[in-house]
Amino acid sequence: MELNRRTVIAGAAAAGIAATTLGGTAQAAVPGGKPVRHLFGRLADGTKVYRWSLENGGIRMKVLSYGGVVQTLEVPDARGRHANVVAGFDGIDDYAAKSPYFGALIGRYGNRIGNGRFTLDGRSHQLSVNDGVNSLHGGAKGFDKRVWDVEPFTDGSDVGLRLYYTSVDGEMGYPGTLRSKVTYTLTRRGEWRVDYEATTDRATVVNLTSHVYWNLAGEGSGTIEDHELTIAAARYTPTDSGLIPTGELAGVAGTPFDFRRAKPIGRDIRAGHEQQVLAKGYDHNWVLDKGVTARPEHIATLRDPRSGRTLRIATDQPGLQFYSGNFLDGTLTGTGGRTYRQGDALCLETQHFPDSPNHAAFPSTVLRPGQTYRTTTVHTFGA
Repeated sequence: MELNRRTVIAGAAAAGIAATTLGGTAQAAVPGGKPVRHLFGRLADGTKVYRWSLENGGIRMKVLSYGGVVQTLEVPDARGRHANVVAGFDGIDDYAAKSPYFGALIGRYGNRIGNGRFTLDGRSHQLSVNDGVNSLHGGAKGFDKRVWDVEPFTDGSDVGLRLYYTSVDGEMGYPGTLRSKVTYTLTRRGEWRVDYEATTDRATVVNLTSHVYWNLAGEGSGTIEDHELTIAAARYTPTDSGLIPTGELAGVAGTPFDFRRAKPIGRDIRAGHEQQVLAKGYDHNWVLDKGVTARPEHIATLRDPRSGRTLRIATDQPGLQFYSGNFLDGTLTGTGGRTYRQGDALCLETQHFPDSPNHAAFPSTVLRPGQTYRTTTVHTFGA
């Protein structure tokens, strides 16, 4: 199928989300109601960027048309008190100039491709290089820096957004015109579901993901090292000094990379393992025990013992990139007015493995004409 582009007035205090103005009428997102749009800002070239507010199942979310960014995501703690649990900025200028992918959709290829180069069907492709000699998250102007077309929807008890972007043949060096559709759905059960789809007119590689930075104690509240993490993976992919996988699938047993049972992230983060030294903490792909599956299966749980908030992640993907916020350095100020320092937020990116196009033994990321790329990740919140 070709992927084409195709309210109730309430007080801000009652809705729990700041009121917005659209056409002179004060509006706020209503639980289960149609998402509300307002102008967030303009890029340097004058392009308008909109922010959508939506709420359902106890979750409140704000999403930008720029990069599909999840700017804020509020969930209740064990006492029912809401807090924003994702890192982000107040203004579009910061997102455009210095964002480390806060909350963004990532494409065409999530994570790294070594030397920014791969060969497909006998033809070599040179990609945009933006991480030393490597290509990271789609290159210098990946999907995170594009303005997406956004379509709000309600479907029964669900509410959400459909986001569309077409990447032309040769963009950032990738072959084929790729038509992408990403659907954000908030369910009445307290889930945030992300469905990715893409088609191409020429053989290419695709690895879409979301780059939300989590702190379940609340954005800007400090370290995530006391968060407890579980990952259903007995292996991970060690990297070289450029964080490119060596091709080995190494066992986690007896190493700081063993999260098969819940443990605080900070317990082993300074263990001195050579892989941690290279990454300045955790910044690796875990090889999920379940592999590629037909439907999302539970693969990770994150829990903040202070607030009682939990995040359960289910996916059909074979890998999970756990990044412990190693390169946050105190130079970025978030939506709450606080600076982000090393380890103040973490990422859990469902994906195929980094540099897969250069490793025949890794699950394939090739997409061909006539095929449809589909993958789903579900985030379930509790307390």
